[in-house]
Amino acid sequence: MNTYFITGISTDVGKTIASAIATEALEADYWKPVQAGELDNCDTKKVERLVSNSKSKFHPNAYALKTPMSPHGAAEIDGIKIDISKIKTPKTDNNLVIEGAGGLFVPLNNTDTIFDLIKPEYKVIVVSRHYLGSINHTLLTVNTLKEKGFNVSIMFSGDEHKSTEDIIKKMTQVPVIGRIDEEPYFDKNVVKEYAEKLKNNL
Repeated sequence: MNTYFITGISTDVGKTIASAIATEALEADYWKPVQAGELDNCDTKKVERLVSNSKSKFHPNAYALKTPMSPHGAAEIDGIKIDISKIKTPKTDNNLVIEGAGGLFVPLNNTDTIFDLIKPEYKVIVVSRHYLGSINHTLLTVNTLKEKGFNVSIMFSGDEHKSTEDIIKKMTQVPVIGRIDEEPYFDKNVVKEYAEKLKNNL
């Protein structure tokens, strides 16, 4: 069984939808180690609503913080300090999809970042969305992961931007799983369609 860590090149690039699609495609378990803000409608609840299969389990956050900001700052407001030794990967006999928070170097405390949660055996999926500066952010993210020896692939999110995607493919030389288009909405049916389409590339 494999563990897939889904990270983004920035915040709001489509990690949660990508996580739902991967979870559905692999009938995997899902886990978001650190949730900051939106506890009533957190990413775990969003993914659970979008997944149709009955095999996936949804594991509780290691840290659920009240304020929607960088985890280190949200933890400070909550009067706690994130200790990464207490963030234990859930035990499961199933594939596992792990969703990060923001990008790779989002701080968890004064020394650790999201990057420190990614174990060598994980397959890492980088969600890239086109905006001014996104090529730089994508190359920095992918190349950092490659330098550390990770198995990396890219999932594009949002409207197609061919010249951006072409240069990213040429300069990273990593597999592209596919694209999640700018849909009017995402529900179980839309997620299931993408899961079927992208399953063989995961």
